[in-house]
Amino acid sequence: MATGMGRNAIAPLLVLNLIMYIVVIGFASWCLNHYINGQTYHPGFYPNGATFYFLMFAILAGVVGAVSKLAGIHHVRAYRHDTLGTNASVALITWAITALAFGLACKEIKLTHGRGWRLRVLEAFIIILTFTQLLYVMLLHAGLFSNRFGPAYRDPDYGVGGPAAEPKGTRV
Repeated sequence: MATGMGRNAIAPLLVLNLIMYIVVIGFASWCLNHYINGQTYHPGFYPNGATFYFLMFAILAGVVGAVSKLAGIHHVRAYRHDTLGTNASVALITWAITALAFGLACKEIKLTHGRGWRLRVLEAFIIILTFTQLLYVMLLHAGLFSNRFGPAYRDPDYGVGGPAAEPKGTRV
């Protein structure tokens, strides 16, 4: 099967997003830990009404995103039709959760001016991940519709295991 440009375009973006989602998990965990411990006026952390919800969606986006990228690694290794559909749907769900965290990051930026550097880094990573994940989803969905961008369902050899054989057993 000719791989086209799909695998070459998706693999680096997949690795980049995986690393960024792991960084988001780290920063969101640190901020959530300080929020739960009541250290809300820590020098690197200044909360407002949107902070708790932003941290919850950021850590959720990080965990779901990292797991989605592990499924994406399996798809890039196998690069088959059946892994494409499942990976595209998981990536779309991940993008939706990241977009919710993006909206809360925008609200967090608007409400608070004296944020610490860790919270600002987390907001920046969520904003960047929203767009890189959208690009990843668009590349995967391009593979759903065309052989040129990936293993499409319209390939002529999809589902063909070999020459047709006579069925075994008795026929009535």
